[in-house]
Amino acid sequence: MKLFGGILIGAGLLLGSPITQAGGDPEAGKVKFYTCKGCHSMPGYANAYPNYHVPKIGGQYEPYVISSLKLYKEGQRKHGSMEGNAGALTEQDMADIAAYVAKFEGKRQEGPITGDPKAGKPLTEKCASCHGEDGNAPSPNFPRLAGQYESYLIKAIQDYQTGVRNNAIMQSMVKDLTEEQVKNIAAFYASQKGLAVVGQD
Repeated sequence: MKLFGGILIGAGLLLGSPITQAGGDPEAGKVKFYTCKGCHSMPGYANAYPNYHVPKIGGQYEPYVISSLKLYKEGQRKHGSMEGNAGALTEQDMADIAAYVAKFEGKRQEGPITGDPKAGKPLTEKCASCHGEDGNAPSPNFPRLAGQYESYLIKAIQDYQTGVRNNAIMQSMVKDLTEEQVKNIAAFYASQKGLAVVGQD
């Protein structure tokens, strides 16, 4: 199952909805995650078209994971595989899966970074209040971006720019960014320690 294979939780990037949920069981979540492993437990695995890395979700905050799965289930986030698989999950399933993936921690990205992290860092100042200075968000209601694949972050930002992803705050934040600025922002977050491939802690 492409747990976040659509244009996320990116990711996905980026803004999540606050959510109240009973605690999940990570051991139960490990079992329920088996259909997700084909994409989200393969380091460097990429979506065929358009081409971007399937996002790392290990270490992502539980509330954001649950929120994203609910959006896929409700059809508010568009991705065929994700919508289909999330549609079969109960709220408890989502909580269990979120508890499982949240326990992983990552290293700095092993994959290629094509942008300039140093040039990207000052461009992220306006992002820090929600996503943290290094992409490790201070609130669990917003996604961690640190350590995410550069190509996934680029795709997520571009989708906010074009309206594919609908969030007024994010759209206003990224609408004037150039292609080079988007790449450099993604490079900065990708170069930080944070998210992991599930099962690769």
